[in-house]
Amino acid sequence: MRKIALIAAASAAALSLAACSEATEDAASNTADSAAADTEANLDAMGDSVSEAADNVDAAAEDAAADADHAAAEAEGDMQGETTAEAQAD
Repeated sequence: MRKIALIAAASAAALSLAACSEATEDAASNTADSAAADTEANLDAMGDSVSEAADNVDAAAEDAAADADHAAAEAEGDMQGETTAEAQAD
């Protein structure tokens, strides 16, 4: 009788460990899926930020080029006795 009780207790423990392992596997799978989704969302956000930063750099470069052209026309006008508009037309 003791052997039967011992075998039943060991079987119950084995089944509960198997169920625990399955739950752990499910939790690990869910965690991995969640991490992958978070990584994808972060990469999308980073891509948007990089694109916006590139647009800002492009606009700043265009502004700097326009400022440089204007400054060059002013300098040319000063040296040749012209207005800035006349120097830009040259």
